[in-house]
Amino acid sequence: MTMTTTQSETQIRQLIDDHTRAICTKNLDQIMAHYAPNIVLFDMKPPLALNGIDACRQMWETCLPCMPAISGTEQRELRITISGDLALAHWISRFTGIEPDHPATQMWLRLTAACQRNGDEWQIVHEHVSIPFAPDIHSD
Repeated sequence: MTMTTTQSETQIRQLIDDHTRAICTKNLDQIMAHYAPNIVLFDMKPPLALNGIDACRQMWETCLPCMPAISGTEQRELRITISGDLALAHWISRFTGIEPDHPATQMWLRLTAACQRNGDEWQIVHEHVSIPFAPDIHSD
């Protein structure tokens, strides 16, 4: 691991932490500051894909008022792979500090973020958020 890779990994971790904090505090401008103008977002709800910063912003404007008050997140298994000006990060996460009976307390999210360095700044160019699907299978 080179000094540049170590520095880049630290920057990516900070980007993820800052982005997560912005979501928890429902700070729309800070959320959007982490995305590249050409962001492609695959979220867990329709539509299948959001293309571009305007579509992404509209999604967050619709989504944030519906989210419960969140004090933080629990993140696990963060892995970051870096090659030059591109990085891929994936992890699982759940919200914390929510009312105990809220459905979101039971939900783990799977997240993947593809990031690109523009000058000294890393931005998210692709984000994929999903939840595990475990159908209740009954054998007859």
